Amino acid sequence: MGCAGSFPNPDSACSAHLVEAEGFRLLLDMGNGSLGALQRHIGLHDLDAVFISHLHGDHCLDLCAYAVARRYAPDGSYGQLPVYGPAGTAHRLASAYAVDGVHGQLDDVYAEHVLRPGVLEVGPLQLQVDQVNHPVETYAVRVSHGGRSLTYSADTGESPALIALARDTDTLLCEASFTAERPNPPDLHLTGGQAGEHAARAGAGRLLLTHLTAWSDADRTLGEAKAAYDGDTVVVASGQSYDI
Repeated sequence: MGCAGSFPNPDSACSAHLVEAEGFRLLLDMGNGSLGALQRHIGLHDLDAVFISHLHGDHCLDLCAYAVARRYAPDGSYGQLPVYGPAGTAHRLASAYAVDGVHGQLDDVYAEHVLRPGVLEVGPLQLQVDQVNHPVETYAVRVSHGGRSLTYSADTGESPALIALARDTDTLLCEASFTAERPNPPDLHLTGGQAGEHAARAGAGRLLLTHLTAWSDADRTLGEAKAAYDGDTVVVASGQSYDI
């Protein structure tokens, strides 16, 4: 639904990836702009759960817009939607939604489930969660179903935890915000080459590159990744779908 890093670009909203299995729909992050894109693919009220990797706006803020759609729908409120996120997710959303503290609480709209490293069941999906290397509390997730798995890196710098989480995964959906030709802040994001190295070390079956910024060179990012990883590798675009 969205794969732009840090802010929307002309072709994509920010991070939001829809996972579907057995009719169950889980959204991995809901960054700004993604609610509009989501409606091109499913009904406005067809989500079953949302996973929020961390509380930067480009990964969570469209939950504020979605609260309006759920709370004030013409056919009545749609009640609580399970939202899995770091500690403080409910407060973060309420603070962003409120004006002068008025009508800020969203607990009639979202049921908060606080993430911790470990395994949980969400509908027919198994989620294995671990913390990765980003300036705020951030969780990568391995989503498994029917013997297949998708691992989503969220935002991270180089991370042994991500490699362990993605071990032998069928598909690694990995951020690649930077390229190697300029100095990059440590412990923040990955280059295309580092994403490829993580996929290679994990033994991932396929690498999907996401979270490229508006000033990223997609061809350079892809080339760096392919130099480090010899499996199937693509830069994703909004609206694309993949069978796992």
